[in-house]
Amino acid sequence: MRYTASQALGWLGVYVFLSLLPLLVLFIGPVPPARTFWIELGVGLGFVGLAMMGLQFVLTGRFSSFASGLGLDNMLQFHRQAGLIATGFVLAHPVVLILSSPGYLSYLDPRVNFARAVALIIVVFALLALVVTTLWRKTFGIPYEWWRTGHGSLAFLIVLIGLGHVLMVGYYVDPLWKQLVWIGFTGAALALLLHGRVIRPLALKKKPWRVDDVRSETDKAWTISLKPQGHDGMEFEAGQFGWLTVGPTPFSLQQHPFTIASSAENPERLEFTIKELGDFTATIKDIPPDTPAYVEGPFGAFVLDDAVEQKGAVFLAAGVGITPVMSMLRTLRERGENPPVQLIYGNRSADSIIFREELQTLSQSLDLELIHVLGNPPDDWDGESGLISPELLEKYLPEDEPGRPYYVCGPAAMMDTIEEYLVDSGIEGRRIFSERFSIV
Repeated sequence: MRYTASQALGWLGVYVFLSLLPLLVLFIGPVPPARTFWIELGVGLGFVGLAMMGLQFVLTGRFSSFASGLGLDNMLQFHRQAGLIATGFVLAHPVVLILSSPGYLSYLDPRVNFARAVALIIVVFALLALVVTTLWRKTFGIPYEWWRTGHGSLAFLIVLIGLGHVLMVGYYVDPLWKQLVWIGFTGAALALLLHGRVIRPLALKKKPWRVDDVRSETDKAWTISLKPQGHDGMEFEAGQFGWLTVGPTPFSLQQHPFTIASSAENPERLEFTIKELGDFTATIKDIPPDTPAYVEGPFGAFVLDDAVEQKGAVFLAAGVGITPVMSMLRTLRERGENPPVQLIYGNRSADSIIFREELQTLSQSLDLELIHVLGNPPDDWDGESGLISPELLEKYLPEDEPGRPYYVCGPAAMMDTIEEYLVDSGIEGRRIFSERFSIV
């Protein structure tokens, strides 16, 4: 893997330290009289929760300095879980205070201080909106691009009102320098938001792409090919992904993450194979040639490990999860490398197999063992049927060789089953590469 367990724990330690740092600053210098345990606990939860909210902008900032090693998909999964914890801390802040001393209800009473009460009530509803729209976005039919914009806006509103609340209460931040620390903290969050929404699009504008063609892979999957305009393309590693914007400007709500399916040996041509799942994906087939496009990336740590050349690899994919694997196989072919590799590929039906013919060709030009698994096979199907189950893995997986990597990509339930089987079989976690497409 691109990172070890100690490195991951190190980054987690940095995150925890930064989450607690604003709270620790409060205890530098003169400290006001301590109150009851529950009041101090409630206050502490609010400070830490607010700090974690600010750090969310770092996790979604797509900074290659650490995202390339940990994997942006892993960081966004962590962002999701950390966001839920931060929301719990911030919501617990008033609950604990009110339970410990009902007098704190006055903070939410418009008759006592209208502006303060309205601001804090807005924060409560904004927090609930963040959680509900994140966990049940698809259930409510919220388009991804509108959710993404609203998500960032609500998060920043919460941090901004939180800063105002901290400064107005002032119990622990009475010294001017402590107030400046919290103002700087909020300013940094705003700077990260502006970086992602303004600076990055400006940089992308200098490296435009053009749609070369759009071709059908199945009746629900399409490949869009891009060519660079006025630059040499984009260097990437097989298996990585980029954020694609199609249209005349990179300043668009329509920015979506897709895996690069083409060979890493051809940086001057990018191909994204996309399955129709609604929203933007349903429009791919209608994009005309020469349409402007912009690509931010590459991102992701789901890439060919150095051990593949000597040890080979096992690929376990389902559905559109084949796209990063396809990039890897195409790259191996163009490099002239021919290690022993196995691909177990699951689909619902024969008609839904993406790259079916090309995979068959690759199995003849590479040392590739190809095993198709269909959930609803036709009557004349002579391959495997059902799901990629532990029984099927036990039947087909080759005898493990130390150092050989395993790549897993597909629906979450399938990935959970495979990862559990591999771990139970004694495969070290550092040799299991996983890529989940259901980031949000």
